[in-house]
Amino acid sequence: MSNKPQNFKGMRDHLPAAMILRQHILNTLVGVFERHGFEPLQTPIIEYARTLEGKIGDEEKLIYHFETAGGDKVALRYDQTVPLARVVAQYQGQLVFPWRRYAIGQSYRGERQQRGRYREFWQADVDIVGSASPIADAEIIAVLTEALRALGFSGFTTQLNHRQVLAGVARASGLDEASAGGVYRAIDKLDKIGADGVREELLKSGVAAEAAGRILDMVLLQGPPSDVLEELSDRLAGDERAEAALENLRAILAYLPELGVPPETYAVSPQLARGLSYYTGVVFESVLASPPMGSLLGGGRYDELVGAFAGRPIPTVGLAFGIERLHDVMEELGMGPARRTVAEVFVTLFDRERALASLQLASELRAAGLKVETALDANDKLGKQFKYADQRGIGFALVLGPDEIARGEVVVKNLRSGEQRAVARADVVAALRTSE
Repeated sequence: MSNKPQNFKGMRDHLPAAMILRQHILNTLVGVFERHGFEPLQTPIIEYARTLEGKIGDEEKLIYHFETAGGDKVALRYDQTVPLARVVAQYQGQLVFPWRRYAIGQSYRGERQQRGRYREFWQADVDIVGSASPIADAEIIAVLTEALRALGFSGFTTQLNHRQVLAGVARASGLDEASAGGVYRAIDKLDKIGADGVREELLKSGVAAEAAGRILDMVLLQGPPSDVLEELSDRLAGDERAEAALENLRAILAYLPELGVPPETYAVSPQLARGLSYYTGVVFESVLASPPMGSLLGGGRYDELVGAFAGRPIPTVGLAFGIERLHDVMEELGMGPARRTVAEVFVTLFDRERALASLQLASELRAAGLKVETALDANDKLGKQFKYADQRGIGFALVLGPDEIARGEVVVKNLRSGEQRAVARADVVAALRTSE
C-alpha cells in the first residue's frame, strides 16, 4: 500500500468551498424543518449490532460490524431510522406523541463506491412518530417539497406509491405473499436495468411469463394521479388491501394542495418500490430529470419498526435527504452560494505603526455582524495583501493608512471590480452592506 497521504476509499474530505455549500444545504433544511415544528435529535454513530440486525432486509450485508476491546458486538449507524426506533422505545415515557423530529449526521454503508453513493454519507431525516393520519404523510411530502424549493430546485418530481399496491400487483398476477419480495426487488431495479431487465429478473425468480407481463403493465402506468389511481382500482378490484391502499393514497393527495404542494411536483408511480423492508404504507422518492443521479431523497410509512422496539404499535412516517447527492447535484448545476470563503471583508495592515488601528477596525466590523479576516504580517506590501484576499475569494479589502486615520476615513476596495473609494469611518458598515 502506498505511503502517500489519502482518505479511505468511499469517504470524502470536504474542503472549505464544499463545506460552505454543505452548510448552506443543512441550514436551509433545518429552517424548513423547524418551521413545521420538528425538533432536533442526535444519536451515536455506533449502536449495538443487535439493534441494527434484522431490520433492513437484504441491505444488511452493507452494515459495518466490529467488536470492541471489551467484547461488545457493535455496528456503525446504517441510517437514522433504526436509531430513532430505538430512541422511541428507550425514552417513550419522556416523549409526547405525535412527535416530530429531525436528525442530521453521518451514516455508514459498505457500498461499492460510485457517483452519488459513498461509504460515509450525511443524511437529514424528518419523521412524525405516533400518528397514522394521512395528514402526517401529506405533511412530510409538503416538507420535502418546501425544502427542495428553498434550496433552489425546480423540475423535480416526487413519485408516490404504496407497499400494498405493489403487493396487490403481485397478488393480481397470481403470486403468493412469499413471492412478493422478489417482485419488489426486481421492480426496484427498473431505472437501472429497464423493463426488459425487470422481466428477466422476474422470470429468473420463478414468475411465469404471463404474470411478469401483467406486473409490468401495471407498474409502468403513467399519467395524472387521479387517472393512474382509477386504472389501478379497476385492475386491483376485489383486493381489499390494495383498495384500502389506493384510498389511502387518495386521502394523502387530497391534503397536498392545502399544504402548498404544487400539483406539478408529484405523481403516482406504481413502479416505485423502495428497497428497505421496513416500509408498510406510502413510499415516495424525489427525482430530477437532469442530471441523472437516482433519487435526491426518499421515505415512507413504517408502522411496525418502531413498535417492534417499543413493544406496542407506534405508526411512523418519515424521509431522509441524502446530503451527498444534494451537494453533488447543486455543485454540478452551479446552485447555492457563489462565495468560496466565509469572510466578507479583509482588513489590511498598512504598516506596524497603524496595525493596532486596523485590528480595532476589524473588531468594530465583527461587532456589527460582518465576517472579517485580517492580515497577519504588517511587513507585507498592500499589493500582496490584496492578491491574497482576492485568491481567497473575499469581496472587499479595507485600508487604514495615516491619511485615512487623519481624515476619519477608510478606503474600501472592491476586489472583483478593482474600484476603490474613501468612506467615512462611521459609514463603513453601511457602505459594505449596500455593496454586497
